[in-house]
Amino acid sequence: MKRRAFIQSAWGLGGLAPFSVQASPAVTPRPLIWRETHFTGLGTLLSIRAAHAHSATLEAALAAARQTVERIEDQMSLFRPDSAISRLNREGQLSHPAPELLALVQRSQQIAQQSRGAFDITVQPLWQLYARAQAQGRLPSAREVQATRQKVGWQHLHITPERMAFARPGMGITLNGIAQGHAADRVREVLQAHGIAHALVNTGEWAPLGQSPAGQDWVLGVANPRAATPADPQVAARLALQGRCLATSADDASAFTPDRQHHHIFNPHTGLSPPDIASVTVAAPDCTLADALTKVLFVAGYARALAVARVWQADALVIHKTGRLQSSAGLQRLAV
Repeated sequence: MKRRAFIQSAWGLGGLAPFSVQASPAVTPRPLIWRETHFTGLGTLLSIRAAHAHSATLEAALAAARQTVERIEDQMSLFRPDSAISRLNREGQLSHPAPELLALVQRSQQIAQQSRGAFDITVQPLWQLYARAQAQGRLPSAREVQATRQKVGWQHLHITPERMAFARPGMGITLNGIAQGHAADRVREVLQAHGIAHALVNTGEWAPLGQSPAGQDWVLGVANPRAATPADPQVAARLALQGRCLATSADDASAFTPDRQHHHIFNPHTGLSPPDIASVTVAAPDCTLADALTKVLFVAGYARALAVARVWQADALVIHKTGRLQSSAGLQRLAV
């Protein structure tokens, strides 16, 4: 499933005080060197902007970050037929899953349980159904949706360190709703391990470190999903990250109908797309959770989304299909 980034970065803008380096009078701190790298992966365009006083250290950190994304794709990408989850979906089982994949699937199952199934990585058969119908110029029938829903259910994915397996035929999983957030978390950890203190990671979701080149908080502009054209996005809101991760899901990422009533985000309980939300942005301590919660809030609906975010100790900005916007009090919104 192809996804586009919905948060446009605004380097160096923000509302926090500039940072300073404390040093003894005899020591002059070396200036930071900033680098930015762009590459494709996880179904989107990725970028990392990072700084360090030594260029060799910085380049090594960026190279390690890219290798981290490559490793994650080998395990979790539906675009790669030889990835671990592609083999699981094809064969119905996977022996000795890699520890990283096992941990992410286990966390996905925990979120599924805590959200009462609003987040569910076993919705892949629904996406396949809608994609096939779209190729035929139609929508699936109610009978087709109902039949496919019998192949969906996180409880029917059995996991042990030795084996992942489906309890029902025709099941499949997608990590597209959480893998980009997971990748952002892992890349941030790799950068920190290399001594990087200031960076902004974009894997389709966003994870900050430290401060921007201007010495201020990182600020991102949330794109309006109802912008006139994708080439001319309008900013619906500007948010200071305040050290937290940010993830966005929107109905214009992969729509099955021109009116975007049917798109890539499904309510696992109905087999249909949530009817009233156009975009959800979640701020949370880690990107894995933020990414998954965007789907939980979509399913919750516009009226309940902010209350559900509070239960998860997260903040959110939610855009209705009519263009109305609401946000949590905990978000630091700046003038557009």
